[in-house]
Amino acid sequence: MLNAIKDFFERNLSSGGAEQDEAHRLRLAVAALLLEMARMDSSMRAEECAWVEEAVRERFELTPEEARELLALAEAERKDATDYFQFTSLINRHYGPEERVAVVRELWRIAFSDATLHQHEEHLVRKLADLLYVPHSRFLAAKHQVLGEG
Repeated sequence: MLNAIKDFFERNLSSGGAEQDEAHRLRLAVAALLLEMARMDSSMRAEECAWVEEAVRERFELTPEEARELLALAEAERKDATDYFQFTSLINRHYGPEERVAVVRELWRIAFSDATLHQHEEHLVRKLADLLYVPHSRFLAAKHQVLGEG
């Protein structure tokens, strides 16, 4: 699996040393959390898939093909993970407060993408926001902002 991840980034995102490798792991971490949200209500609907792919494409400026490949690798990482800490700790080290709130906002968008907020989805956003050290007021503001978009 690690070779597949490395090959993907070397082919598509031009590796540039340890700093670039960390950026690649960060992309995988964000994508894995977004996928976890899409799968939280026991099924991954087309709307949720589309939101996840769009979020990854826009956030990391990827082509649709690159985004799909990144998501395939992130799905494997997500399945192998024993907890969320491996993802959130990496995000906390590299993202500032506004970027972490942006991740929470994307999680809310995915949760609401099928027009139904499942209790497990809300629980996951709350849990990840806590792990990302997003204050409760910012957590709620992100939720209301996403609700206002719809």
